[in-house]
Amino acid sequence: MRRVREILRDRFEEGLGHKSIALRVGAAPSMVRETLRRVEIAGLSWPLGDDVSDAVLEAALYKSSGTKTGHRRSAEPVWAHFHRELKRKHVTLQILWDEYIGLHPDGYRYSRYCDLYRGWALKLPVTMRQDHVAGEKLFVDYAGDTVTVVIDRLTGKTRQAHLRRESPQG
Repeated sequence: MRRVREILRDRFEEGLGHKSIALRVGAAPSMVRETLRRVEIAGLSWPLGDDVSDAVLEAALYKSSGTKTGHRRSAEPVWAHFHRELKRKHVTLQILWDEYIGLHPDGYRYSRYCDLYRGWALKLPVTMRQDHVAGEKLFVDYAGDTVTVVIDRLTGKTRQAHLRRESPQG
């Protein structure tokens, strides 16, 4: 609050501009502008009265700070549910969006839906610690339902093979 008082003093006693005040108090000009805007909205005037303590000044300038300014206009999907569903085989965001839009016809369009999901997913922890002994396990990346396997190098005969996951015990 000391900086706010300095900003007010420089502005109203010395008549300095935003940039000059910013240099004096060591802040960005945008911060000075925002502080003066908040003072105007709060209806405060310089000099501040003796009854205006730092706590009162802070409450007057930042009473709405930390509150959500807006709300989403459409029904918010349960992202945790969709995240779990995406782990199932052959489930895509498109399929989940089709179900969502069927329940909420005025809901988010597909691109916004995907943006919101990806924003939510970015907040999830992405690390997983795996302790394993070398040679004890085999890790295979997902290759789809089937893969094409070359059987005979000379003739080039191929066939489809199914991958299956083996447990370490056999």
